[in-house]
Amino acid sequence: MKTKIWIALKYILALFLIYGGVQHFLKPEFYLAFVPDFLFAKMLIIYASGFLEILFGVLLLIPKYSYYGALGIIALMLIFLPIHIGDIFSDTPAIGSTKAAYIRLPIQFLLIWISWKVSQMVKKD
Repeated sequence: MKTKIWIALKYILALFLIYGGVQHFLKPEFYLAFVPDFLFAKMLIIYASGFLEILFGVLLLIPKYSYYGALGIIALMLIFLPIHIGDIFSDTPAIGSTKAAYIRLPIQFLLIWISWKVSQMVKKD
């Protein structure tokens, strides 16, 4: 039973990442506020991160590559983590409100943890 839950979470995570990645291409302007001002080529960063989200989500769906997809998601979520932490302390959070920033931060840790657990599950296969 426990394994079935993690398999379901793996597919939910993959679909979540693929959906989020597609949104980077459909609504790139939404993500502009998330890219720190000190970085240049903001649109390139938005499209690249969207591509990586789609790639890692798809890899998660392919049994032979699930482990690498999970590790890629962990890396991506760790890269995004400072942005979400900074959002909590910002006067104008990119997510829209400080309350939303406080909600989003634990979700980021949850995604990292789920990805780690999935990586360990598929590593055994």
